Amino acid sequence: MTVHIAIPEPTGSDPAYNQRTLPLYLAALRAAGVTPVLVPLHERQDRVARLLAGVQGILLPGSRYDVDPQRYGEDPIPECGEADPARVAVDELLLQDAFSLYKPILAICGGAQSLNVWRNGSLVQHLRTGVDHRPGHEVVEAHPVRITPGSRLARLQPDRVTDPQVNSSHHQAIKLPGDNLLVSAISPDDGVIEALELDSTEHFVVAVQWHPERDYTVSAFSRAIFAAFVQAASLWQPRRIEESVA
Repeated sequence: MTVHIAIPEPTGSDPAYNQRTLPLYLAALRAAGVTPVLVPLHERQDRVARLLAGVQGILLPGSRYDVDPQRYGEDPIPECGEADPARVAVDELLLQDAFSLYKPILAICGGAQSLNVWRNGSLVQHLRTGVDHRPGHEVVEAHPVRITPGSRLARLQPDRVTDPQVNSSHHQAIKLPGDNLLVSAISPDDGVIEALELDSTEHFVVAVQWHPERDYTVSAFSRAIFAAFVQAASLWQPRRIEESVA
């Protein structure tokens, strides 16, 4: 069976950003052996629902926009960027579908922040630390991350690599993890949360603050993250309503 993964357009109002970033996600998914299903951000909800009926997993990509702080009970500070209502609406549809039916989720950078806020978590609106978390998309090794022992990410960590190096392109970060989300990686030099995962052995939900799609061809760690996500999607089976509720 061909595995299909839903991925929304990164933004609803910046075609240039979409054209620059989306191909990397699509290439990584195809290289991992699945078929991407692009979800337009300006489509009717019923049509999005029909698309979701045929997918086995959800990938939430990054975005150049920020999450509206009012969604987690804060007023925006001057450094906080504008929100993207079209992306928010589609993310919520995809997340509801995935959590209702236990579909695997891989959330990346802005997608990780979107997931966390949807799960009632909060964000740091603007990072001020000694670590440069936004050196640019061309910097492959921006800083190390320390993986939490026993986490899903720990099982994917390359052998003999204590603190793997990752790229970084974000000015916001996770402050308070959302419901049932566990911290699975931090930036060891400043404590910034770099990854979350759902506290569940049955539902694959992994969110990373870096971009494994960017260095998929050169990083064994990035390929392992996509491979684990794809394997979970390939094993996914629809659940009966009573199983999802229980």
